[in-house]
Amino acid sequence: MSDNKIPNNPEYEDKNIHIDEEEILYSDSNINDHISSSDSLDDEQRVKMLSPSMLVAKRFVRNRLAIIGLVIILAMFIFSFIGGWIHPYPETKIFYKKEVASSEYAGATINQNWYEEVKEGYTFTSLNKAAFALALKENQSVFSTPVNGEDTLFAIKPISADTQVLFGAERIGKIDIILGEYIFKEEASGISFSNNFKTAVMNAIENKESFIEYNGDEYFLDLSRRECIIFTGEEYVLLTKNIYDMYTQGLEADFSFKYAAESAISNSEKTFTANQLSYEIDYHDNLQTIYEVGTGEKNAYANVTRLIITPTSPDIFLSINFKNIVEESMANGQTSFEYTNTEGETIEYIIEKKDLQYVIRTDKVTDLIDTYASPSKEHPLGTDGSGMDLLVRLMYGGRVSLTIGFVVVLIEIIIGIIIGGLSGYFGGWTDTLLMRLVEIFNCIPTMPLYIILGAALDTMKLDPEVRIYLLMIILGIFGWPGIARVVRGQILSLREQEFMVANEATGLSVSRRIFRHLVPNVIPQLIVFATMSLGGIILTEATLSFLNLGVKYPYASWGNIVNSVNDSFVLQNYWFVWIPAGMLILITVLGFNFVGDGLRDAFDPKMKR
Repeated sequence: MSDNKIPNNPEYEDKNIHIDEEEILYSDSNINDHISSSDSLDDEQRVKMLSPSMLVAKRFVRNRLAIIGLVIILAMFIFSFIGGWIHPYPETKIFYKKEVASSEYAGATINQNWYEEVKEGYTFTSLNKAAFALALKENQSVFSTPVNGEDTLFAIKPISADTQVLFGAERIGKIDIILGEYIFKEEASGISFSNNFKTAVMNAIENKESFIEYNGDEYFLDLSRRECIIFTGEEYVLLTKNIYDMYTQGLEADFSFKYAAESAISNSEKTFTANQLSYEIDYHDNLQTIYEVGTGEKNAYANVTRLIITPTSPDIFLSINFKNIVEESMANGQTSFEYTNTEGETIEYIIEKKDLQYVIRTDKVTDLIDTYASPSKEHPLGTDGSGMDLLVRLMYGGRVSLTIGFVVVLIEIIIGIIIGGLSGYFGGWTDTLLMRLVEIFNCIPTMPLYIILGAALDTMKLDPEVRIYLLMIILGIFGWPGIARVVRGQILSLREQEFMVANEATGLSVSRRIFRHLVPNVIPQLIVFATMSLGGIILTEATLSFLNLGVKYPYASWGNIVNSVNDSFVLQNYWFVWIPAGMLILITVLGFNFVGDGLRDAFDPKMKR
């Protein structure tokens, strides 16, 4: 330090200033104190000394709206992705509620149709049945109808007004009636009419009867003005309007049993025999109970009635005892009755007349879908029209809406970078051609096109998950032109700079120059553009789902949840169904816009520091 001299300076000389060499010597502590007090960096200087990425982060953090937007986006991701995992209910779980409601239990009606019971070994079709109904209507005792391709004669034996027996008829003789005289003519081999038989036939003709029994055989008379045809035959089909309710489930009454029972009932007999078993009949007002006594014990076997009682549901089994009480109550003119079921429960039933039928109703505890339930402890936001928890649907709907937004933006960025990068770098005819392509896509009316594609997807009846993927692809394909223009504009300004000239001089390939040196310099602008586009994509998806063209049931999105406001009644009375989803869309879009604005300001080099 001793060799150091203060240079001559006229200014100092004029002022007679003399500085001793020792006075400019400072200790280390004095130097440190001096630097800390006079030469320390203020905040503005520290920002200027940060790296570009730290500078952007610092300026982004200072933007309060950007931080608020970032917090909103993080909250939406936590709500949608983490909330769905920790929530106890799955997305499509339907909730039910128990409710006491008056429902139809059974129906009762007086039977007006003929039911046939065919003897074993014979056939009787609906065509034969129609011929029988026509003959009965025209008071014919004998009629012809095809059976197995051949015309067959049937003779009608009336047992009662509600029961008829058909015999396979065979013609055995003829009576000519001339001036009150009867001339008998046998027409079958081995047949000889005795005088007693002729007398029985003539008495039947005088009494206008069409059926007689003689020596245990049945004969049928088809009488006209001048002649009478005599038939005989074997019972073939029994047609009755009575209903046979068997006490043993799965048991059916055969032809022999019904024929014997109908014959006994028509003659008010107490007993009859069928299939080598004995039966007793207990008569009521409109009901006959048949007991089996051939086994040594008296067991209820069947009920014979014209009242048809059928359950409204195939899951309901109506016991004979229940039907007996219904019939007895109806016969007594009662409008209600009580019945104790097999579980010991006594239930009251109501009988209502509806047109020509009777309806049996009961108050029953049923499980109903808990639709539009108000917010409660179990369901904080209530349930929707399908009985699903709205909070859970909003969580899973957020996953779909946010995923669609990010995937669509990714597709747009990939296509936009490729088209914009090639157009901006090569210029010339390549730029002209690609920009015309961009203009073509910009001229496409996207919303009508979305509606057409949505209708086409509905017609194809695609799986809802496949439909979500197609929705992402469609939105991405039609949304890239804006990004392509941004990339092209930035590359046009960057390609003539010195670092690009150096890259070209070093012999780097065109793809490497574009995608390793030009595109990275456009990334900040792409981040801003993509962030601000996310909100618009979420709104587009919500609009399509609101129009029932986007995400389909059972998957949820915020858009198809808001779709419930298509019903004015839901709009006015169930605010909790659509307002939360609408608010989530609003808040999420605002969050992305805030973050986009913050990034734009942070990346802007002209921003005041």
